[in-house]
Amino acid sequence: MSEILVDQKDLFNAEFFKQNRQKLKSIFIGSAPIVITANGLLQQSMDTTFPFKQDGNFWYLTGINQPDIVLVIDKDKEYLIAPIQSQSQKNFDGELDYQELSKLSGIGDVLDNKTGWKRLAGRLSRAKHFASLSVMPSYVESFGFYTNPARRHLVERINDINPGIELLDLRQHFAKLRMVKQPAELLAIKQAIAITSESLSYLKKRLDSYSNESHLEADLSYRFMSKFGTDHGFEPIVASGPNACVVHYVRNNADLNHKDLILFDVGAQAGGYSADISRTYSLSAKPSKRQKQVHQAVLEVQQYAASLLKPGVILPEYEAKVQLYMGEKLRTLGLIKTIEQQEVRKYFPHLTSHHLGYDVHDLDNYDQPLSAGNVVTVEPGIYIPEEGIGVRIEDDYLITEDGADLLSNKLSRNLV
Repeated sequence: MSEILVDQKDLFNAEFFKQNRQKLKSIFIGSAPIVITANGLLQQSMDTTFPFKQDGNFWYLTGINQPDIVLVIDKDKEYLIAPIQSQSQKNFDGELDYQELSKLSGIGDVLDNKTGWKRLAGRLSRAKHFASLSVMPSYVESFGFYTNPARRHLVERINDINPGIELLDLRQHFAKLRMVKQPAELLAIKQAIAITSESLSYLKKRLDSYSNESHLEADLSYRFMSKFGTDHGFEPIVASGPNACVVHYVRNNADLNHKDLILFDVGAQAGGYSADISRTYSLSAKPSKRQKQVHQAVLEVQQYAASLLKPGVILPEYEAKVQLYMGEKLRTLGLIKTIEQQEVRKYFPHLTSHHLGYDVHDLDNYDQPLSAGNVVTVEPGIYIPEEGIGVRIEDDYLITEDGADLLSNKLSRNLV
């Protein structure tokens, strides 16, 4: 894998972000100013914050990983507005380096907060529209989480300047751009996949030496950081036995029973881009007949799903075909009697594929046909709580002109 490893700082340069801004301007029909905000920091407890993750759309246009900065693209002009920093922030977090922001993004004008907002307010006060990203609800009930308030604060501030101004939502514009990966993005994803694959192979050879899920997570993190200088692209899942039946299990702290299976759903990141790979291994050198049956069923569903991938495929239609095929496997395993959605979803409760990129569940238009340059996961799973068996196998695929290439092809999918 060393042949594709490059210094992460060399994966992207200012020219990449300049071109992305130009592409956005070329597909945006209208003369309204484009105003995009970075994410804000979120409190973890008292005076500490959660680790910062930049808004993928803001990063795509600037390459900047600092909070609370605003990007303005107004016809042939573009500038950044820096946030106000208290003296305490400067002392503890460091003072923003305007020259570094300009170097990263390729944007010449980096303005202090007062100057920047005065310039923007003068433009917005006489505009009928501005283009940005729509505001998500503060709380998403279906997922049970609160959203970053940065977009909401941006829109509220703009509405204070001009109460009658209307927002033109750019989400579909960003989806169109970000779904097709550029060479630099593909290199980053391939590097992340190579790091993840090598690290999982290393752990698999030593499974009998571990006694707790946390030890495996610790060794995975150590390997990512010490050998490759990278971090997790998302919170890792290391789930043994019945824990693997919880799709997003992240406690990763149970003692291992060496008669069980163990499920990894992990991904290193490179240049901000993430791999997303799942493997289910046997903690025993001799897995049970039932464990092998379930694992083989998942593998066959994955192979079937991958065989469908090509340009023109519409994911909802693809998911319906995979669900039907999964139903046949579940019936063969004796888990269901009729292949109906409600029955299948008892044991396969999630979708098979999602787009992958800067965000592990990358921005997409789910109803738009796949096209060459898309990167998607294929991750069927079967979860049987009453038997304490959970199996998921996930790989990352690049859509090509006539099919799909398996990017994670160097990592074995064998149970043992």
